[in-house]
Amino acid sequence: MDEQIIRNKELNIYEALVPVIALIGMLAYNVFVYGDDALSGSNQFILLLGAAVAAIVGFLNKVTYRRMIEEVADNIKSTTGAILILLFVGALAGTWLISGVIPTMIYYGLKLLNPTVFLPATVVICAVISIATGSSWTTSATVGIALIGIGGALGIPLGMAAGAVLSGAYFGDKMSPLSDTTNLAPAMAGTDLFTHIRYMAYTTVPTISITLIVFILIGFTLETSGTADTASILASIDESFRISGWLFIVPLAVILLIIRRTQPLIALLAGTLLGGIFAIFFQPDIVMNVAGAEQLDFRAAYQGIMNAITVDTSVETSNTELNDLFSSGGMYGMLGTIWLILCAMVFGGVMDAIGALSTISAALLKMAHTVFGLFASTVATCLALNVTASDQYLALVVPGKMFKQAYKDRDLAPENLSRTLEDSGTVTSVLVPWNTCGAYQSGVLGVSVADYFVYAIFNWLSPFMTLFFAAFKIKIRQLVRK
Repeated sequence: MDEQIIRNKELNIYEALVPVIALIGMLAYNVFVYGDDALSGSNQFILLLGAAVAAIVGFLNKVTYRRMIEEVADNIKSTTGAILILLFVGALAGTWLISGVIPTMIYYGLKLLNPTVFLPATVVICAVISIATGSSWTTSATVGIALIGIGGALGIPLGMAAGAVLSGAYFGDKMSPLSDTTNLAPAMAGTDLFTHIRYMAYTTVPTISITLIVFILIGFTLETSGTADTASILASIDESFRISGWLFIVPLAVILLIIRRTQPLIALLAGTLLGGIFAIFFQPDIVMNVAGAEQLDFRAAYQGIMNAITVDTSVETSNTELNDLFSSGGMYGMLGTIWLILCAMVFGGVMDAIGALSTISAALLKMAHTVFGLFASTVATCLALNVTASDQYLALVVPGKMFKQAYKDRDLAPENLSRTLEDSGTVTSVLVPWNTCGAYQSGVLGVSVADYFVYAIFNWLSPFMTLFFAAFKIKIRQLVRK
């Protein structure tokens, strides 16, 4: 991925910051008015208003309307894969619900896990899956959904469970050689993949260790209501679904396909279709109910599976707490998240077209008078781009290109830059509600960014860890001159 950085000599830093300040102010007021309902549509329009402010700044600095629209189109085009993945995740969640895959994962998870060990175990499970697949998104869409369900059944706050899922998933994503961002960061900085991973371990291992310790301590002090009621929850699941270990074939097949470097869309499509097939054999009564039919024939099976894939589906149980858990919005349920991503890409596209992104990055680069200042400027730029460009790839590409020569001039090895890009660009993207990653993860897990922000410990701690290493000059590798 080789993004072009648009520069505009007519634009100064104060003008570049006007749309950012306007957006943050409008979003803050909108969230104050609407609260959790802000993502139902009003935040999306606020992003368009922010883009309008940026466009006005652009017009005043000789940027044409056509140039802005072209950049917006390029930005939206870059999210094509993410949008399709979101639709397929919605489809997969639907068939995995009616087939009993998700209920089975929750059933056995409740038997194996308890509130004391649930949070650290969730971090480890998601880390292992994410390292194997190279994708935090795939991890969330498979085991992440099930673990959120288990946490809810155990009485653990959903924000806490989601924070543990994301901490593990993004650790694995960072450290996996299969990850796209883990390959992109060294490519931008000018080092090789495995040098990057080894060097990144210096900051990443302490961060995940602290995360695990915090979650272990939380587990020992957590008071939940789910422990005593686990038996009745298990009984309710058993009454409503045919629970079988054979159903694990479906998620394992998806994970195996991803490990074998199959494209995510193909793997998710395969998982969706497998879920539909397993639903017919393992849960025929549920398929009939979803279809609204009195007997299971080809027409009813087709209609039941298509309904689960496309629209709201729920399975009633004798336990009222499980009824909210055993529901899926299908592809329809993902449209709000897609809407948010499209509006965010409009804002990011206009900001790039008017040269605001490069102006902000250049201003931050000028502040780097020391080695620590250089690292701090890199971190600040990555964070700023996650907020303004709304895309984690741009948060790696733009600073990578802007700061590459500066690190070389300071005799710093390129792996210093690639590590800092990952520590501050990749993992913090999920902490911004209108970023593609934040929108995706909150949509898939069904937990708002505001609810999981504090508990996504690994994600917000990572940039502090890289700054700590820079401040005390720990493992800051110098460039070897030949």
